[in-house]
Amino acid sequence: MIRRSVIRIPERGFATRCGHRWVTGSFILAVLGCLSSAPALADGTSREQMKGLDEQVQEIKTDVLSIASELNLLEERLLYPSNTQVALFVSLTEGEKFRLDAVHIQIDGQMVAEHIYSFNELDALQKGGVQRIYTGNITTGSHVLDVMVAGKSAGGQDFNRSESFTFSKDVEPKLVDITLNAPDAGGGIQLADR
Repeated sequence: MIRRSVIRIPERGFATRCGHRWVTGSFILAVLGCLSSAPALADGTSREQMKGLDEQVQEIKTDVLSIASELNLLEERLLYPSNTQVALFVSLTEGEKFRLDAVHIQIDGQMVAEHIYSFNELDALQKGGVQRIYTGNITTGSHVLDVMVAGKSAGGQDFNRSESFTFSKDVEPKLVDITLNAPDAGGGIQLADR
């Protein structure tokens, strides 16, 4: 009979024997925990990134608007140098309720501005608004300004009014205010230059 001998290896204890399984189990739990929290971390990170991106976009918009404003001023200075610049403004006398239909303006016999008024524009003028109707270049010296106005009086009658004015242009920019009065109140067109 053959005898088999059995060699017994002493057990190292439960903790050591299960230690490998415990390490593997905790590693799997840690990985699962990281994977389950990854979307939350990604959401938090993406939210922070989106907030940072939104702030950058707002800063860029502000910068672009600032640059556009500066470019507009530069363009105006280049197109209308101060020594030749003239600007014409139209307004209504306070409290006027007549309907202004159109304004035609000539400087030295040349048509420089025509405007037909919408309801909203007329409403703004009646509430005290001022319209810049023309900006251009003229030489220094004396000039003739012809203003023609068409509209309806508060009583409903059509009217056409025209007047001529003389103004002087110096080296400084010239601002001319054209104030319109109701035709049925004996008024007309007034000119004030600055």
